[in-house]
Amino acid sequence: MGVALAYIGLKPPVSRPPVPPKAEPVSATDQFGMKPDRLTVEIETIKRGDTFSDLLSPFTVGEDAIAQIVEMAKPVFDIRKLQPGKDLHVYHTGDSLRQVAMAVYEADPTRYVVFDFGDSLHARVVEREVRTSSRSISGSIQNSLYETLEDLRVDPFLAVRMSEVYAWQIDFGRLQVGDKFTVAFEENYVDGKRIGLGRVLASKFTHGQKHFEAFLFAEGEREEYFDSEGNSLRKAFLIAPVEYKRISSRYSGRRFHPVQKRYKAHLGTDYAANPGTPIHATGDGTVTDARYGRANGNFVKIRHNGTYSTQYLHMSKIKGGIRPGTPVRQGDVIGYVGSTGLAQGPHVCYRFWKNGRQVDHLREDLPSVDPLPEAAMADFEIHRDRWRAHLAAQEPVLSRGATAASLAPGI
Repeated sequence: MGVALAYIGLKPPVSRPPVPPKAEPVSATDQFGMKPDRLTVEIETIKRGDTFSDLLSPFTVGEDAIAQIVEMAKPVFDIRKLQPGKDLHVYHTGDSLRQVAMAVYEADPTRYVVFDFGDSLHARVVEREVRTSSRSISGSIQNSLYETLEDLRVDPFLAVRMSEVYAWQIDFGRLQVGDKFTVAFEENYVDGKRIGLGRVLASKFTHGQKHFEAFLFAEGEREEYFDSEGNSLRKAFLIAPVEYKRISSRYSGRRFHPVQKRYKAHLGTDYAANPGTPIHATGDGTVTDARYGRANGNFVKIRHNGTYSTQYLHMSKIKGGIRPGTPVRQGDVIGYVGSTGLAQGPHVCYRFWKNGRQVDHLREDLPSVDPLPEAAMADFEIHRDRWRAHLAAQEPVLSRGATAASLAPGI
């Protein structure tokens, strides 16, 4: 065949692979729901001191356009809140001009800001759909609650949530090896990725020989935590006035004073903390004294009612506006940790009066506030019993030296 073709002046055919059809640009949707088509996406990581204009300077976009879109964004996003370490996704033409079409900043896992430099300049915030599921775990503390939660592959921030639930009942700085807990809580997801915690739904915590139950229950517009009898877990007083590192000295009738070098009564509890740590009013009340004293240093005293008063000593400074006659609410900052007066190191000496006599607040059965009304108790008891049964189903796992984690659908 090849010889015949050569004879008549033709070349034999060359074998070539088939030519595929011309590919069209694929318009894929990215993480922000964008279809960039022929646009190129570049990521600019925000550094400390960067302005929006700085971040867009490698690209072609007018200063007037930047100024206009920053102004347009003000009702939905303050451009000054761009955080160092986060990224600005810049969509541009991809040619030598690199003309900016839009930019996207992810403010947090649940929302991002779109700056559109197209035909009409505008800025908008897009909220991602957040899905919530319930999960239950049980654990026994060997080192710390934080480490126990890490071992359970749970966001250890749950320790903070639990300490908030039991802020009036349990001193989480004094947890003991062998303390046990079972807790049901919410986890939030965006696009199948866990982004954080929701609410604690129910919990049982065994601390020492005492059992503390907590049930989140809504009564009308009020939603809060109640014990098994329908009493609010909120007490008239927080258990501690400061986020502390340790209790450096307890209430005692006879203690060796580290500065005065003699034995005397110590009618308060010393909470050692970093200098400048905020000190909070442990209950609602009215400031009766706020000044400097030679022994007490900067201090504040609060009268809560006809029965209770509290005092906070050795502050580095008293918060501005805190003076006699000032009303305060539980949790309000009234000053900052220091070592003024007769103090060796930074701490707050917290003193507690009941009926005019100083007492050890850690041994007091502090009063609750706002129990459930009788009309709500039947619904609460049904709610409580459902959660009790669910939590109890997790507990047997602990007796085998393990931990449990399960979804709690329908609860």
